[in-house]
Amino acid sequence: MTIVKSAGDMYKSQRSGPYKDKSKPTDIRSSNITAAKAVADAIRTSLGPRGMDKMIQAGNGEVTITNDGATILQQMNVTHPAAKMLVELSKAQDIEAGDGTTSVVIVAGALLEAAEKLLQRGIHPTIISDGFQEAAIKSIEILTNMSAPVQLTDKESLIKSASTSLNSKVVSQQASMLSPIAVEAVLKVINPIRDTNVDLKDIKVIKKLGGTVEDTELIDGLVFTQKAANINGPKKIEKAKIGLIQFCISPPKPDMDHNIIVSDYAAMDRVLREEREYILNIVKQVKKSGCNVLLVQKSILRDALSDLAVHFLDKIKCMVVKDIEREDIEFICKTLNCRPIASLDHFLPEHLVTADLVEEVQTGDSRSVKISGIHNPGRTVTILLRGSNKLVLEEADRSLHDALCVIRCLVKNRALIAGGGAPEIEIALKLADYAQTVTGVEAYCFRAFAQAMEVIPSTLAENAGLNPIQTVTELRNRHADGGATTGINVRKGAITNILEENVVQPLLVSTSIITLASETVRSILKIDDIVNTLK
Repeated sequence: MTIVKSAGDMYKSQRSGPYKDKSKPTDIRSSNITAAKAVADAIRTSLGPRGMDKMIQAGNGEVTITNDGATILQQMNVTHPAAKMLVELSKAQDIEAGDGTTSVVIVAGALLEAAEKLLQRGIHPTIISDGFQEAAIKSIEILTNMSAPVQLTDKESLIKSASTSLNSKVVSQQASMLSPIAVEAVLKVINPIRDTNVDLKDIKVIKKLGGTVEDTELIDGLVFTQKAANINGPKKIEKAKIGLIQFCISPPKPDMDHNIIVSDYAAMDRVLREEREYILNIVKQVKKSGCNVLLVQKSILRDALSDLAVHFLDKIKCMVVKDIEREDIEFICKTLNCRPIASLDHFLPEHLVTADLVEEVQTGDSRSVKISGIHNPGRTVTILLRGSNKLVLEEADRSLHDALCVIRCLVKNRALIAGGGAPEIEIALKLADYAQTVTGVEAYCFRAFAQAMEVIPSTLAENAGLNPIQTVTELRNRHADGGATTGINVRKGAITNILEENVVQPLLVSTSIITLASETVRSILKIDDIVNTLK
């Protein structure tokens, strides 16, 4: 006999049973989670001081060696839309904090794995998403409670946090030398009392091939990568009067569409005479103003400086630096505290700036111009970065950028926490305890979030050649006994009080990792279909 159920009975049985997803959304969600986890697994081995480096080969054969998460993902050929979200996540962390770009992707991958298990239990994606959001808020609260305030006058703490960032890079051997440079550079461009952010455009990093990373120096002034344009002119000028011009000292040219046809020598002679008069007029105005160092912006349509102009400027003993890029003009103006001169009429003594010394110096295998002792300088600084080859130089540049970003994080949010996996284990323990007080399905979500947090110490241990299960278990026990600052000491291959080892990181790095990772995971969980457009 067949029993026909009413629609109401069927609805009741569906409500009381576990959540059953339709097959298509399940497949889409599973596909998204698998793709995103694959990206996380790809860069997992590069986490920590003992992490491996990746060699990236571009289509044109150019090679990059790095273990910076953002750089690896940026250059990786990712096609799956969900995997692209993790690339964007790494980019967002790079913009927000500048460090932790590998950690944020690994945490997102672990959270997705935890979410997948919860979905298999029949928990609705929206409930998981909301549970993860609450867990992230609680995690940030735990991190804030375990952080210690830091003053910008405490240079030692700032150097420690910059060193922690650099210790996981290719240039880790030079961390003790690069960290003070990064700290000094940031402190020179801000007002520690008033400022709550750092504009890294005020710190110009100039890469020069030759020498080693140890030859890197912080320059209080300006450095131009090009040498002086003079042939017989001065190479060193004391008590310099500097003018920055945006017009060319070369004969004017007709428009692109026009041609001038010169039929006889008399006309040719007249053209040359006019050109000479035109250039001589400009050079006379330069001399009249008292300018003895001229900075000329690069021109696209014609030469910024003609040979004849160089000859005349040599005669009046004026040093010239030509072909200054348009994007460098703003930095130069801010450093010299001047305005660029756009026309000859405005080339007046009051528009010039003074400096104690301008000289051409040898850096590596090339020469460059250095301006020091600028009167009334702006809040900017130049770092001259050196490296024995292009690969080392590029990686040193990326590492230094991360160190500068770490100090910027401390300017934004003046608090430090322990590193070495200590905050993640603390979150895992405290969240697991909090999950006991939560009723309903949310408790599962909190517990899953707590377990996912253990991926960072587990990966650190794995990359250092330690037993991950044994290390994380011991770390958990030490934290349960009240050792909140206990972490994995990768150098010694043991678990120690990580603060004594000077392994510290800004609070902002850890909080943005949790916030951004949980937001991305929530976005991926809420996707139940991928629609292709017509175009």
